Amino acid sequence: MAKGKTTAFFCKECGFESAKWAGQCPACKEWNTMVEEPVSPKTSGAGQARRTPLVKTKPAMLSEISVEESDRVTTGYQELDRVLGGGVVAGSLVLVGGDPGIGKSTLLLQVCRNLAAVGQKVLYISGEESLKQIKLRANRIGQMTGELKFLCETSLDHIRDTISEERPDVAIIDSIQTMYREEIASAPGSVSQVRESTNLLMQIAKGEGITIFIVGHVTKEGVVAGPRVLEHMVDTVLYFEGDRHASYRILRGVKNRFGSTNEIGVFEMREQGLVEVENPSEFMLDGRPEGASGAVVACAMEGTRPILLEVQALVAQSNLGIPRRTAAGTDQNRVSLLMAVLEKRCRYEMSRYDAYVNIAGGMKMNEPALDLSIVMALVSSMKDRPVDEKTIVFGEVGLSGEVRAVSMAEQRVNEAVKLGFTACILPQICLDKMKKTDRIRLIGVRNVREAIGYL
Repeated sequence: MAKGKTTAFFCKECGFESAKWAGQCPACKEWNTMVEEPVSPKTSGAGQARRTPLVKTKPAMLSEISVEESDRVTTGYQELDRVLGGGVVAGSLVLVGGDPGIGKSTLLLQVCRNLAAVGQKVLYISGEESLKQIKLRANRIGQMTGELKFLCETSLDHIRDTISEERPDVAIIDSIQTMYREEIASAPGSVSQVRESTNLLMQIAKGEGITIFIVGHVTKEGVVAGPRVLEHMVDTVLYFEGDRHASYRILRGVKNRFGSTNEIGVFEMREQGLVEVENPSEFMLDGRPEGASGAVVACAMEGTRPILLEVQALVAQSNLGIPRRTAAGTDQNRVSLLMAVLEKRCRYEMSRYDAYVNIAGGMKMNEPALDLSIVMALVSSMKDRPVDEKTIVFGEVGLSGEVRAVSMAEQRVNEAVKLGFTACILPQICLDKMKKTDRIRLIGVRNVREAIGYL
């Protein structure tokens, strides 16, 4: 008998399997993604016959399928429910990724506490921490009530048997990179193990109607480690973002089969765990300087939520042949483009100055509505003339210097009114479409020159 191959090459992006190595994946055309891993021998026909037969299902008419609001279960956190689309859907598979130490396990443990308190049966499975470590974190978070059980296990075959015995409503897998299946010869965390483990969990979630949360590690590029097919298999992909040295965290959905992917949730890390930030605008504007030039309040939209941010700019005369351009929290190329518009359309000699642009609080925003506020901050710093502290600015700037319309202008203005702002500089075309209001002074501008004139 010919000796069978014991290794194969897998693509880390799409999971394509090949008998030999290639510089470019034949399936997804990505370069340098093929890795060698051991493979298990093919199962004989007798072995396949002993497998449990699949449950046969019948096709159904669309009118026969019932969808009820009770299929969603609230997690106890409005921020998380907003990102999920209104709550947890029974039988869904949710992947949560994020940097080490960002708070993924803490958030899910708090969600387990809330779900168990309302009568849900929850099973928390950890492959990274012992039961004592989980107990220490639970003591810091608060009292646990309800039917909440913990298990430290990495073998998915044992986990499957435990889930079949316990029949929980919600299960947590922390993390998928530590889980393994005995029939797969490769090490835990490899492409084969992650793919097959996720496939087994997906069958459990869909077949048993159990909601499963999976914690995934991320690479240095910030994406979930493992094959890209991992994100295609799950129903929802959530990324937990933020500087681990800062107090706030942002939960962002990049894939959601049950809701929008434009919503974000904002949390603050405290001693007792993660706490919701119900008003992110007030949180981001806390500690603003008074009477400082180069500081402008802008409004960005994350889904249906308006968030007020402070855009800071520092323009200083350059001693270098090529002036320095630095941007933190926004696109540096966009800042260079706006400075070129100022030099060409408004005759400001920006090529003689260094420019540093920052969004205070560590937020990252690339929305075009920030263009006008960046322009105002640059000119304010250059002329050393502060912008009124009670004025908010938003609008997109074109290459001709025109101020173009942005979406949801009325929601942005309403958010400014809530926080006590008295004036708003916005595109004229947005002002023409809005209802008249006496709660705030609205200033419509058609181009950058008109906006700068209010300095």
